[in-house]
Order: sequence, then C-alpha cells, then structure tokens
Amino acid sequence: MLWVLFLLVAWGAAAISCVRLCLAAARLAPPRGTSSQEVPGAADGPELTLYETAFLAGGPHRVADLALVTMHLRRRLLLAHTGWATVVDPDGRDEVERTVIRAIGPQGQSPIPPVRSAAAAADAVRALADRLVSAGLALPGGAGTDIVSAVRAVRGAALLVTAMGTAALLTPGREQGPGGSGVPVLVWFGLPLVLTLGCLAIARMEVHPYSAWASPAGLRLLNARTASAGGPEGDVLVAVAVRGVGAVADPALRAALGGRGGAARIL
Repeated sequence: MLWVLFLLVAWGAAAISCVRLCLAAARLAPPRGTSSQEVPGAADGPELTLYETAFLAGGPHRVADLALVTMHLRRRLLLAHTGWATVVDPDGRDEVERTVIRAIGPQGQSPIPPVRSAAAAADAVRALADRLVSAGLALPGGAGTDIVSAVRAVRGAALLVTAMGTAALLTPGREQGPGGSGVPVLVWFGLPLVLTLGCLAIARMEVHPYSAWASPAGLRLLNARTASAGGPEGDVLVAVAVRGVGAVADPALRAALGGRGGAARIL
C-alpha cells in the first residue's frame, strides 16, 4: 500500500497549495464602493501624480528614489557618485522631500541608502499607500508577494503530484486501483494534477494582471500615464517613476542611487 501514501502526499500538497492561492487572491479584491475618484491627484485630473505613479510601479522605495532624483535635478540636493547626499536647499517642497532632508540630518550630509530607507518608511508615503489601497488602485501590504508565493506553491505541488504518480507507477504490482477496481493508479493521481493545473490556469487569467503593488484598476491608470511631464526633466522623472533608477541616463547619478560608490565623505 505504499502507493496510497504517495497519493495522500499528492492530494495534501495540491489541496493546501490551491487553498492558499484562493485565499491570497481573495485579499486582492478591491474594497466595495471604491474607485479612483477617491484618490487625491487621480481624481483631479486625467493622470496619476508622479508619487502615485512611482508607488504603483515600484512601491515605497520607488517613491523615495523619485524624491531623491527630483531634488537632485532641481538643485535642492546633490547626489554624488560616491553614494553620499548633500543638502543644497533645506526647504522641501512637499512632505516626502522634507522627510528626505530630515533623514540626512543637521550636518547636511549622509549616505544615500539610509536616507532612501527613511523616506520609504515615512508617514507621507504610508498615507499615500493607504489612499491608493482604499481607492482600489494599490494592493494591501504584502498581497502582491503573497500571490506570487502562492502561485509558486501550486506549481511546486503540480510537480510533486507528477513525481508521486511516477513513484506509484514504479511500485511493483500497483497498476490498478484499490480492491482491483480496474481504475489505473495514474487516474487517482490525475485528479490532484488536474486540480493544480486548473488553479494555475485560473490564476493566469484572473490574478496575472496584478503586479506587486498595483491592482488591475491601478495598472490601467499606470499604463495611461503619459510619457511626458512638461519637458526633458519631466521625461526623466516619469521614467524614474515607472522604471526606476535604471532609467536614469547619467551614470554618476545611477551609481549614486545604486550605492556603488565609495564611503568617502564629501567635503
């Protein structure tokens, strides 16, 4: 009866992984009665704001990167290729910029990574996230990661079912089902395999449009975001918001934001 143990393992893995995927997908449903009109910035015009775009495209750290690049391009902050940030203008234009300045500290200089982390965890960014989640444009915290992990678990379960079925077929004298019913062992393993593959197919159609941060409604607005925001500088900021710091053409600025510079203090 060794093959029965293989069958129990296959069914257990299939059932647990599929239930996990269903629960993760249920978390992605937008709140009832919400729409993009509830989001400040999204409601007042046809486009998302740059901060909203950055969050939906890359989460809190993308918002922090956007603020750093914006302040650097507008000469309110100097980002050196050595990985240090220096305050040029201590008056931030919004709460995220003011958080960046506070994170740099009273000396006016700081390594960029802790500044980015502090800005990403700022109350202003959390408030932005809460507004987007409430409007159904962004996913609740961790939901995007949960769904990716759940899909991987179902894929793993499908592979495990296949392995267990193969092992059962290789067990001597077990080509038929229990009690000589005439049902091949392969059919018993085919049922959990169909379950897992069916869940993956449904997830591909229903869950795949979700990103790590944006809901399908958020993705529609994100895709509709224009590629221009009033000139070359606006082009750069939109590119950073959508694609991250890799979209920056200046290699020194990319090095600064990538933290590959040295640790020498700027004098």
